[in-house]
Amino acid sequence: MSRARRSMDWGFPRWRGYGSSQEAAQVRICDRHGCNERGDCPAPKAPNSRDRWYFCQKHAAEYNGKWDYFEGLEAAEKEERARAERQESAGYAESAHYGWAGSGDGSRSADEMRALEVLGLAADADFDAVKKAYRARAKEVHPDVKPGDAEAARQFQLIQAAYEVLRAAEERREWKG
Repeated sequence: MSRARRSMDWGFPRWRGYGSSQEAAQVRICDRHGCNERGDCPAPKAPNSRDRWYFCQKHAAEYNGKWDYFEGLEAAEKEERARAERQESAGYAESAHYGWAGSGDGSRSADEMRALEVLGLAADADFDAVKKAYRARAKEVHPDVKPGDAEAARQFQLIQAAYEVLRAAEERREWKG
């Protein structure tokens, strides 16, 4: 006849401290050969497979660092897949206009942000800085300074368009305010 072991947990207050239970905690070890660290970072064994490796943080970073999303695809298929990914995520880029991502405080439109980028200015630049940057950039690539240079002429037109966008926005702000 075996004797039942008496528990020390009966009644209140508990006679043992919390967390001192007798059950063993299940710990998964890193699947990398020779590593004895805790493996709590799952990684897929193959594309579209439910099977997972479980790595420690160090080996998970090593595994993911070599990951190539487009591995095994031909060049044309890679470009098509990349274009589709960019198109799907284009809506997230628009959120930068509203101040949800990227620079700016949300007071400028996407066109204004692109115009500031063309002039090489920060998102919070005032109109005096815009005028100064426009004049400096326009002097560098003006068709009179670089006659016959098609690239310089294109740059000059781009700079002029950026300035016009920012000037019109500034006039709207002054008119409203």
